Amino acid sequence: MPHNDPPPLTDDGHHIVVDGRKWRATDPAIPDALRKELVAELMSARRDVRTDAESARPRVEDAKVALGERGDPWWEPTPDGRRTRLVATMRTLLRHRDAEATICPSDAARVVGGESWRDLMDDARSVAGELATGGVVVVRQHGQDVDLDAAVGPVRLARGPNW
Repeated sequence: MPHNDPPPLTDDGHHIVVDGRKWRATDPAIPDALRKELVAELMSARRDVRTDAESARPRVEDAKVALGERGDPWWEPTPDGRRTRLVATMRTLLRHRDAEATICPSDAARVVGGESWRDLMDDARSVAGELATGGVVVVRQHGQDVDLDAAVGPVRLARGPNW
């Protein structure tokens, strides 16, 4: 198998096979641009394990969960598993982007929900609210920090004081 070819999938499409071992496949419903960001952050974190394992390992874990490679199987999601994956996705995307950059909760919903991402928007906003309560993120609207419960319409998430 040439180096650039993807590894073979099991018949059900849930796992890849590498050197005879099965590994959970990335959720194929993740939009390509977001998948590339998640993979880039995963590869960066894996490189950093050699020099700063303590901070890199949680980054690897978040990226793997966001990609659907750990945690609840992406083909059999549970409500708790979706929330865990939303949290991991939000943290991974914020880590990957510039320190001052923001993400939309819908980015995480698109990763976790695939074509049904709109059905996850209430959960994505709820998860964002929990992260904001813990100071992990701040919620912004029109560039200003806002209370998510009072915000009407689209919001953005940025790294918070307890990032």
